[in-house]
Amino acid sequence: MMDHEVARRAAWLRHQIAEYDYWYYVKDFPRIPDAEYDKLFRELQALEEQHPELLTPDSPTQRVGGKPLDMFQPVRHAVPMLSIRTETDISDQGAIAFDTRVRRELGLSETDPPIEYVCELKFDGLAINLRYEQGVLVQAATRGDGETGEDVTQNVRTIHQIPLHITSCNAPVLEVRGEVYMRRNDFERYNERQREQGLPTLVNPRNGAAGSIRQLDPKLAAKRPLSFFAYGLGEVRGWMMPATHGALLDALGKMDVPVCDERAVVQGAQGLVEFHRRVAAKRDQLPFDIDGVVYKVNSLALQERLGFVSREPRWAVAHKYPAEEQLTVVHGIDIQVGRTGKLTPVAKLEPVFVGGTTVSNATLHNEDETRRKDVRIGDTVIVRRAGDVIPEVVGVVLDQRPVNAGEPFDLFRQMGGKCPVCGSAIVREEGEANWRCTGGLFCPAQRKEALLHFASRRAMDIEGLGDKLVEQLVDNGIVNTPADLYNGYKLNLQVLATLERMGEKSAQNLLDALEHSKRTTLARFIYALGIRNVGEATAKDLARHFGSLDNLLVAGVDSLQQVRDVGPVVAQSIETFLAEAHNREVIAQLRASGIHWPEHEQRQMAALPFSGKTFVLTGTLNSMSRDDAKEKLEALGAKISGSVSKKTGYVVAGTEAGSKLDKARELGVTVLDEQQFLALLEGV
Repeated sequence: MMDHEVARRAAWLRHQIAEYDYWYYVKDFPRIPDAEYDKLFRELQALEEQHPELLTPDSPTQRVGGKPLDMFQPVRHAVPMLSIRTETDISDQGAIAFDTRVRRELGLSETDPPIEYVCELKFDGLAINLRYEQGVLVQAATRGDGETGEDVTQNVRTIHQIPLHITSCNAPVLEVRGEVYMRRNDFERYNERQREQGLPTLVNPRNGAAGSIRQLDPKLAAKRPLSFFAYGLGEVRGWMMPATHGALLDALGKMDVPVCDERAVVQGAQGLVEFHRRVAAKRDQLPFDIDGVVYKVNSLALQERLGFVSREPRWAVAHKYPAEEQLTVVHGIDIQVGRTGKLTPVAKLEPVFVGGTTVSNATLHNEDETRRKDVRIGDTVIVRRAGDVIPEVVGVVLDQRPVNAGEPFDLFRQMGGKCPVCGSAIVREEGEANWRCTGGLFCPAQRKEALLHFASRRAMDIEGLGDKLVEQLVDNGIVNTPADLYNGYKLNLQVLATLERMGEKSAQNLLDALEHSKRTTLARFIYALGIRNVGEATAKDLARHFGSLDNLLVAGVDSLQQVRDVGPVVAQSIETFLAEAHNREVIAQLRASGIHWPEHEQRQMAALPFSGKTFVLTGTLNSMSRDDAKEKLEALGAKISGSVSKKTGYVVAGTEAGSKLDKARELGVTVLDEQQFLALLEGV
């Protein structure tokens, strides 16, 4: 490309990627597939590497984080970032008291009309000042002491919700003020990943946001899932201010600056009270933490008249809600077994009111997390409950530890190596954070999950056996293991017909489905057992390799690792599952019930025409579903992959094929359209 064409292409890419970022991170509505986005991003990176003069401060490539800093540089705010007064009376009276003060300061009588206010949420994060010059983000600074903050521009650039360029505003200076925060689901996902890797977790979303922004290494900050909401302005030059604060927020929203939709313009004290109550009722359903709401006089002219007192505005106040963290004492540590066999330590607490409810139990997540926090019986701990998130112990107050505190936590020793529910052995796989019960088919704690998986379409395919029915069968003590489904004494027409929403016709349909499911394949049966780390593809590989269930039952770890794509972790999972006597007993009962399959499922993969070939399916086929195509190929020995690489043998491209087709052409992989694919199947 000519130089001017390169510059035009780079500008177009910057604009498009910024547009896609806005829809993805602010609107939560992806406009293009991730692979297509990555392709555009890589193209822009390549152009900027080849032509460094094209790199601009507002390029999306600058979000990945720059070089580590030695320290943060001080930034003096052109307009002080002052805090607002907090109203700690969480009752209606808190809102009424604020309105009374404002009316008194303005000299209004009872007969004067009500004051108009803007009500917003009080986000629990870190206050940030974003300085835009001619629409380009040039600096980001923390609040600091209100007069001087810290330059955190590199870290703030990594937050995709914050626009690097405001296309609709070219004012010489526009400082946007708001809150960097962490959504609850992002916080939980981040911590879960950290736990799985044995790495430190974040204490709470607020600390996570503040700690991320104050990381000296921007690349570390870029790994933290941060979000942003604007709530006001700092210095402004060359931009016409609206007459009200509500209009100001609307204007920022039109500039594609994230502004929380949970806000309202209300009249008088009663309007404030209603907003406070309304948000309190939905606080648990919000996707982020708040510790209150904020009331502001809407008219900017009235704000100026009211002014400040002791460096706090008279025209605004924060009205609090109950705290989401409290101190209490650990009386014991119990172990709960989850639906998938995961063993979770749970702290038994001195009951404490936190996050709007009384809490007496709090999760400790896993053994590593409990040891890292060094939680012991007798400790005073910080308990957190926010929204509908399970209460958790986030830390220990070590200087309050009693001299007779318990020993460091040891889950295996406490449980004697056995599941507290069913007595099966517990195991912890290499690299895993969690101990698990091995009695998957037998353990009462895992019954519902085991039955639903067993009956699923790709397993035994028992039509009509869904969540509600499984719940009734287990809760009424009718079915304890998958083998009980085929026990006519336990499960018959008379028993089923009495269950809620069943009746004789539905009951007979289920019995017919159960009878029909007895004729299956070895691969489906293996998959239905719910062995950890054994998915459909691995189950099919095991069936082909061993040829019979008896051969699989006597296979050791070494033999299992001879199977295609079965490594040490998967092999250990299989051996551990099959070594548990409870599981083998259920398997024997299932076979005795009449479940069977052809005893000639090919062991020698080399005899299959597509053995060793990898296929990728993309787009829509008219003659069959993708699942049908997958089953046909796997029956012929093929391996199905979700991504295209140099090792891919064929890409089958239906209509509306996406980026996988482009990747195949780029790598020179053979592409088959539907007719060619059908011809290939017919020819084997």
